[in-house]
Amino acid sequence: MEQLNQIITTIALTMGVAWASGINLYAALVTLGVMGATGNITLPPDLVILTDPLVIGAAGLMFAVEFIADKMPGVDTGWDSIHTFIRIPAGALLAAGAVGDVTPALSIAAALVGGGLAASTHATKAGSRVMINTSPEPFSNWTASLAEDFAVIAGLWTAVHYPWLFLILLLVFIVLMIWLLPKIWLGIKKVFALITDMFHKKKKTSITVNKVDSDKIQ
Repeated sequence: MEQLNQIITTIALTMGVAWASGINLYAALVTLGVMGATGNITLPPDLVILTDPLVIGAAGLMFAVEFIADKMPGVDTGWDSIHTFIRIPAGALLAAGAVGDVTPALSIAAALVGGGLAASTHATKAGSRVMINTSPEPFSNWTASLAEDFAVIAGLWTAVHYPWLFLILLLVFIVLMIWLLPKIWLGIKKVFALITDMFHKKKKTSITVNKVDSDKIQ
């Protein structure tokens, strides 16, 4: 039974760091670093580096920057776009490191699954933000961002202390994500189609106005 619990704990941490990285990488790094440095968790050897004060400080600084950028409509979408190339590889690396001292094949498998999970959570976050940003008021954006920050910190804490519960919640999240992603994608297509249509109408109006002015001059 003890061995089973150890396996579940490892799986929960592996999936937890990948899931959290796709939402807010820097919050995940700070949470793991602080919990490891304060003795609330014994990190696998490959993740002990996260407890270094320099790493915690750098991650904390970037978390502060993201905390502000993530609550500014439009800026958050640009931030998410850039972090497509950061969150997903980082999620894969953290997942590989979280499995501990295992065979290379198992590390690669963990990296593949972790990278896939990080990509999925990142796509869900970024896509939902595009939809939320269509609202003229900023409060829904702030609420979503604060909820994401809280979810990352609380989720990792749960993965460490209650791994069984975390895996159940993660399974529910994955099911919801599978259901939600196609709807988000359709919504994003409609948003960009609307923007494109508005741009074409504006361009057409501008051409018409210029033509009328030209006719008056003649």
